[in-house]
Amino acid sequence: MLNKFKNIYVLAPHTDDGELGAGGTISKLIELGANVYYFAFSTAEKSVPDGFPKDILKTEVLNATKKLGIPKENVIIYNYEVRKLNYARQEILEDLIKHRKELQPDLVLMPSLNDIHQDHSTIAYEGLRAFKNTTILGYELIWNNLTFDTTSFVKLDKNHIQAKSDALKEYKSQGKRDYMSEEFIFSLAKARGVQIGSEYAESFEVIRFVF
Repeated sequence: MLNKFKNIYVLAPHTDDGELGAGGTISKLIELGANVYYFAFSTAEKSVPDGFPKDILKTEVLNATKKLGIPKENVIIYNYEVRKLNYARQEILEDLIKHRKELQPDLVLMPSLNDIHQDHSTIAYEGLRAFKNTTILGYELIWNNLTFDTTSFVKLDKNHIQAKSDALKEYKSQGKRDYMSEEFIFSLAKARGVQIGSEYAESFEVIRFVF
């Protein structure tokens, strides 16, 4: 089933969200020959810790997505202000519509509609508006999800989860957040795998499925 998706858009409110929510699936899609584009809408310059260049996340996201196999030219980085994406809803919608016209994707991966972070919610709802005729899956960020319906799963192998973990290790400016640790990444993938009788998996909410 995953083979049918050839052109995929990953919508990441901030650099690292796409890897956290769908890194293993991205790795598998690329392994299957899919063309994956990654859109980061904020490099969170105002949140970068002291001691790092303000634009460090631009470098880190390119390094991280490279670990997953995404070509540099397929990583599009915007610089909307962190925690204020909701003030730029129309501009973001226009960005998404422009990219929809450039390459009609057959799959969009984006935050869950139940994600309570204001930036994540903005990208989720503008993504829903922009890609009305496209299959959309909402990825899981359990620390932000008020609720999450595990309505679809992608079976993954250890190498896919390892690629996800290795990608997240590139975000050295983000310190040692619990949800970035290799232990957590593998534990969640293992738990989702148990639900479907697989060694590892990532789960997604089905927002829209186009047959």
